[in-house]
Amino acid sequence: WPIYFFRFVLLFSAIIPISLRVNLDLAKSFYSYLITTDNKIPGTVARNSTIPEELGRIQYLLSDKTGTLTQNEMVFKKLSIGVQTFDKNVSETVGAALAEACQAAKLDGGDSVDTVTAKRKSILHGVRRAALAIALCHTVTPVGGNSDERTYKASSPDEIALVKFAESIGMILTERTLNCITLTNPKGDKLHFDIIQIFPFSSDTKRMSILLHDRTTGENVFYIKGADSVMMPMMQYNDWLEEECGNMARLGLRTLIFGQRVVSPDELQDFLNRFRAAQSAMDSRDLRMREVMTSLEYDLEVLALTGVEDKLQENVCETLEMLRNAGIQTFMLTGDKVETATCIARSAKLVRRTDTIFTLSVESTEEAWQKLNYFGSQLDSVLIIDGRSLQICVDHFPEEFIEFACKAPAIVCCRCSPTQKATVVRLLKRYTSSRVCAIGDGGNDVSMIQEAHVGIGIVGKEGKKASLAADFSVLQFSVITRLLLWHGRNSYQRSANLSQFVIHRGLIISFIQAVYSAIFYFAAIAIYSGWLIVGYSTIFTMAPVFSLVLDTEVSEEITFLFPELYHELQKGRVLSLKTFFIWVFKSIYQAGVIMLMSIWLFEANFIHIVSITFTALICTELVNVALLITNWNKWMVLSEILTFLIYLSSICLLQNYFDVQFVATWNFFLKVAATTVVSTGPLALWQTVQRILYPPQYAKLSL
Repeated sequence: WPIYFFRFVLLFSAIIPISLRVNLDLAKSFYSYLITTDNKIPGTVARNSTIPEELGRIQYLLSDKTGTLTQNEMVFKKLSIGVQTFDKNVSETVGAALAEACQAAKLDGGDSVDTVTAKRKSILHGVRRAALAIALCHTVTPVGGNSDERTYKASSPDEIALVKFAESIGMILTERTLNCITLTNPKGDKLHFDIIQIFPFSSDTKRMSILLHDRTTGENVFYIKGADSVMMPMMQYNDWLEEECGNMARLGLRTLIFGQRVVSPDELQDFLNRFRAAQSAMDSRDLRMREVMTSLEYDLEVLALTGVEDKLQENVCETLEMLRNAGIQTFMLTGDKVETATCIARSAKLVRRTDTIFTLSVESTEEAWQKLNYFGSQLDSVLIIDGRSLQICVDHFPEEFIEFACKAPAIVCCRCSPTQKATVVRLLKRYTSSRVCAIGDGGNDVSMIQEAHVGIGIVGKEGKKASLAADFSVLQFSVITRLLLWHGRNSYQRSANLSQFVIHRGLIISFIQAVYSAIFYFAAIAIYSGWLIVGYSTIFTMAPVFSLVLDTEVSEEITFLFPELYHELQKGRVLSLKTFFIWVFKSIYQAGVIMLMSIWLFEANFIHIVSITFTALICTELVNVALLITNWNKWMVLSEILTFLIYLSSICLLQNYFDVQFVATWNFFLKVAATTVVSTGPLALWQTVQRILYPPQYAKLSL
């Protein structure tokens, strides 16, 4: 019996769909090609060809704000120096004040002119110091000599916007080397500053600083700029900074605080000694360097508060509205202040007019739990949560947080670090069974993009880090509607049909073998062998079955007119246990009909059972493909006709398996046709009745 057992294992090996992997890989490569060559979304690149069908099942979209929802083109809108706020024609008014400051007092520390009042003197002094800080505290490099040809290179568009603002008011960055920065003031004088040390910006520290030696005054000045959340504790007491930050944030402006501290020679030497020791440390080098740097970050004098505007990308509002109608919930994760993020969320229509806003900002676990439970009882309430509160929630009750958040129309997470962004994605994957998509444009979004089921990177002004790390690369946010609703739908629908048909193709020939073996008292005898078994899944059925990847159930116009059709894909009903067993039943029924009718109709010609059943099998599969296709095109028709003609011609070539004289009779063709009709007709009738009584949503809309 062991020999018979292994013989049957070999006979029924077709039940294992080995060709499924090949067909799906080819299909996925084809979907990726369609996405990359789509003229309506130019610049889109499918970097991962293994998951295009995942685009058709997205339930949660996590998006960065700056450069993703917005253009990342910063326009300087507001400058506050405490005693004066400049907001109207800011470049002209600040430029005039700076020019007046240069006329009233030399930048080398000369005496003020008596005619200048004390208040005006304070304003001019503040403008001059703010202009110096903006023009010096950065990592921007000028390219080009004169003003007409000068451009700037930097890792962040924020820094370029600030340097361009400094240029517009007359404080021009003329030259920068590894050791020196040269400025030109409105009077045309050259100001030289030696670079002692630069501390670059990072998403963890949220600040950037530079230590300079002013050749004019001989002072060592430590300039720093950063987000208000990290800068305020370092600043000297003042009564205007926090209020002004809130005012700018409510206008949707991105705020940045500039500060300075004069470092004495002894303090500088001590700092450099400790910093060099930290740089040469063999362990915990970064931590030691950070500890030394923080020794300068105290008792800072506030120089300026800047506000820059980042406008929304084109069609962002329409895109978010269409995604909401498609049943996709959007999470906006940003490093901005709560007020700024709220303003942008309203502008992008992420918060609708009918929605209320629930802000979660707490400092204790008990308070967070109470507010989170209260939020869970709210209807149509958008959750806005800051970074500290988010960390408390994900640390102490992550499951409840995700449960309540998923019920909200939208979520806005503010002051998020890259780690927190990735954590939110990870929790969504863990506590929901839905597909998660993340989209971003900067290096701080890479962890979030790589953690999601589908990562989309935008090629923006912050470089290509996100784009290269993502599964799909796009040029702007609005592209994702076509990527998800059209390409995602088609890819998922086609893969579902293709995979189930390939499984059916293996099942039906295995069931035919089972019936054949049962007739011969369960003898381990193969009904098909050699070229027939090889040609069945390649030459005779490959083209028609693979043509299913060209089928489209819903037209492009209907897809975007009714994005609600995407709901059906999210439920996974196209490819489920129910549909799998339907195909199993279909395989059993058709295999039984082919074998039993062949024996009944060709009782006197049982010696030709191979040619009879195989011909009926090929015809049945061709009809099955035809019944599965919704919208025909020329390639589908051509694949059906050519495959049938190839099979007819192979009958003449494979005379070891076919008796040409027997096959070339009307009796043979009529009985094979009858067998094919009985094997496919009832199923086709049932499918038609089902579509009439319970038509799918897209069929109703297509009428």
